[in-house]
Amino acid sequence: METLWFWAVAYMLVMYVVLDGYDLGTGIIHLYAGRTDIERRTMLKTIGPVWDGNEVWLIAAGGTLFFAFPTLYASSFSGFYLPLIIVLWLLMLRGLGIELRHQIDHPMWKTFWDSSFTLGSLLLAVFFGAALGNVVRGVPLQKDGFFFEPLWTTFTVVPESGILDWFTVLMGLVSLSTLTAHGANWVAMKTEGEIQARARHAARRAWMGVLLTSVAAGIAVSVIRPGIWDNFFSLPLGFLFPLLGLLGIVGMIYFNIQGKDFLAFLSSSAFIVGMLAATAFGVYPTLLPASTDPAYSLTIYNSAAKPYALGVGLIWWIIGILLALAYVTYLHIAFKGKVTKPVGEDGY
Repeated sequence: METLWFWAVAYMLVMYVVLDGYDLGTGIIHLYAGRTDIERRTMLKTIGPVWDGNEVWLIAAGGTLFFAFPTLYASSFSGFYLPLIIVLWLLMLRGLGIELRHQIDHPMWKTFWDSSFTLGSLLLAVFFGAALGNVVRGVPLQKDGFFFEPLWTTFTVVPESGILDWFTVLMGLVSLSTLTAHGANWVAMKTEGEIQARARHAARRAWMGVLLTSVAAGIAVSVIRPGIWDNFFSLPLGFLFPLLGLLGIVGMIYFNIQGKDFLAFLSSSAFIVGMLAATAFGVYPTLLPASTDPAYSLTIYNSAAKPYALGVGLIWWIIGILLALAYVTYLHIAFKGKVTKPVGEDGY
């Protein structure tokens, strides 16, 4: 049951990164691909019906974590207090950038909120990557299961390191380049003309960054935490996950060059799914490794709720996840196809 909930949480986080990932990527290239007010409003229309719904997956993952692994939830939300607050403010900044830009019809007002939208999206991508880097690297957990990390210490990978060091920043750059490519593929798929051309160009430059940072991160992970490969050698079927990621980046490059935007978007989605699933497979059954003493690490066994609670909760989780999938599917079908340039004020 603990393993089932581990993959349930992993699944919800992967869904969040794939879905809200293209929202973040759209924000990152917002000022580059959209040069005029009409073009920027057009880009916002590509995510307007879905962006807030996509963020629900993050909230749902946090709720599931609270229910299934309460010890991990308590430890993480205290130790990562500072970056979580930063992420919360960045999420609000993005939402304000989208919702407030049309309230006053003045170029300075719109430029300010457009810049806020881009800045919030860019920093969120970096912080989410750094968060994943902390999970892979480990945190200074104490015997009582709690820890605290400052924003940075020596900027090197040491047992008492901070949120940011060279490794977590590298992971942040992987996330930034990946979500930029993912969002650019989305915008190219949903638009036409000059916006589409600029989005394709942004995707082309971003996948070069994905390739370089991913190779560097793979080498760094093997040096910092070589044990992450143990599960793969114990169960070689797990190599299907990094293989999916490899096929995803190859497809992203090939289909971008061919101008097949939908297939390029599916490829960037496959890359995200493959690499996140490979990471989850590699760290299992550890949820949060301790950089101080491996014995202090939080695993699915010492962090999970009672078996009865997990069993009952699974019923309601299945019902909820089916409703969420039905809603996401309906929303994307209802708003499929290219967006049109706005004529009057429509909220975006």
